[in-house]
Amino acid sequence: MKYVFQFCRILVFCLIGELLHYLLPLPVPASIYGLVLLLAALKIGIVRLEQVKETGNFLTGIFLVLFIPGAVGIIDSLDRLASSWLPFLIAVIVITAAVMAAAGRVTDLAMGGKRDE
Repeated sequence: MKYVFQFCRILVFCLIGELLHYLLPLPVPASIYGLVLLLAALKIGIVRLEQVKETGNFLTGIFLVLFIPGAVGIIDSLDRLASSWLPFLIAVIVITAAVMAAAGRVTDLAMGGKRDE
């Protein structure tokens, strides 16, 4: 039962994110609104980490499974991508590197600029 309540808490923030995406005229995905709100609630203390920790760990553990439908969609579209595979490959490499660099920088800032050297 504990996991159901934890999952419901996370879903509430997803729902609020969907509502904000619908109401605000900003080009921000609903999931980002939900994640930012959940982070703010955790930081402020509205939600305690223990109230979402196990379910959050589970969801991040199966995160790769959530990409399977997208990968299947890309495989189904290979005939359309065949004519432009080089720009697609370059875009994937550049975007992946940019996301990795940004995630590393944000993590570094969140840890207070401390590094293990």
